[in-house]
Amino acid sequence: MMPLPEDYLDYPHRRHGMDQDFYDWRLTGERPNISWPEGKALAAMIVIPVEWHRLNPQGKPFRHPGAMVTPWPDLRHYTTRDYGNRVGIFRLLDALAAAGLKATVPVNAVMLERARPMIDAIAEGGHEIAAYGLEADHIHWSGLEAGEEVRLISETRDAFTRAGLSPRVWMSPARQQSFDTMKLIAEHGFDVCLDWEHDSVPVPMRTGNGEVMAVPLYNELDDRTLLVDRRQSEDEWAGQILEAARLMISEAPRTGGQVLSFSLTPYVSGQPFRLHAVRCVLEALAGDEGVWSASASEIAAAAR
Repeated sequence: MMPLPEDYLDYPHRRHGMDQDFYDWRLTGERPNISWPEGKALAAMIVIPVEWHRLNPQGKPFRHPGAMVTPWPDLRHYTTRDYGNRVGIFRLLDALAAAGLKATVPVNAVMLERARPMIDAIAEGGHEIAAYGLEADHIHWSGLEAGEEVRLISETRDAFTRAGLSPRVWMSPARQQSFDTMKLIAEHGFDVCLDWEHDSVPVPMRTGNGEVMAVPLYNELDDRTLLVDRRQSEDEWAGQILEAARLMISEAPRTGGQVLSFSLTPYVSGQPFRLHAVRCVLEALAGDEGVWSASASEIAAAAR
C-alpha cells in the first residue's frame, strides 16, 4: 500500500463558512428581512425556459438534462422539444394571461431568429426575456479552452442586441457555470443570475466586475425534474408548489419575504394533459393576496 502524499489533507479554502468568495456564509436568522412591495409576504417567480436542442448533441462535459436520449437520430425527443416551442409555450402564455401573471423567459440566443414570432408573443405578453446562453449544447464549465466562455457570452449578448433586446438577467445552459461565469456575465452587462439556488431570498454576489444578484430558482419544484425524472403526478407537482407557497407565507413574520420560484418547461407542462395542473397553480397564486408575482429583475431590484 502506497502512503498518501504529505499534502493530501491540505485544503487552502478550509475555513469557517464557504469555500468561495461570491457571498458570505450566514444562518437564516442572521440575514436582513426583505419587504416586498405593498407588504406582500411572498414573491413568485415563474420561469419558462426556451431551449434549442441539437439532434446530435456533443454532450461536453455532459448532456443538457433535456438533450436527446436515444442514438442518432433521436427524432422522438427532438420533435417533442420542437413541439414545446411551437405549441406548448403558447398554451403556457395563454394560461398566464388568463391568470394575470407575468413570467421570466430565458431564451437560447439561437432561438431569436429561428422562432421570432414566439419571441414577439413573449414580449407582447409583458414577460421578461432573459439570456439563456447560445444554445443548450454549449455548456459553461472550467474545462473550456481559453477564451471560449468569453466568446459564448459575447455572442449571446450580440445576438440579443441584433434582435433589439437588452436583457439584464442571465441563466446558463443547464444552469452550469465555470469559476469565471459570474465575472464574465457581469462584464457583459448582466446583473441578475438564475443559476443558483443556495437560499430562499436573492443574494448579492461579488464578481470582481460588480455585483450580480442571484435570484434562486428551485430545481426541487422544476416541472421536468418532478414530472419526468421522478415521475410524479401532475396533481402532486401542483400540490408541492402551493404547499411551498403556504409555508413560506406563514414564515414571513419571522423570516421576511422569500422567493417561490419554479419552471414551466414548454415541452413538459405545455402538454394538453398537464394544463389543468398549470392553471390550478397559476390561479391559486394569482388569487392569494400575500403573493407578489414578479419578474427576476423586479425581485432583484426589490431585494437590493
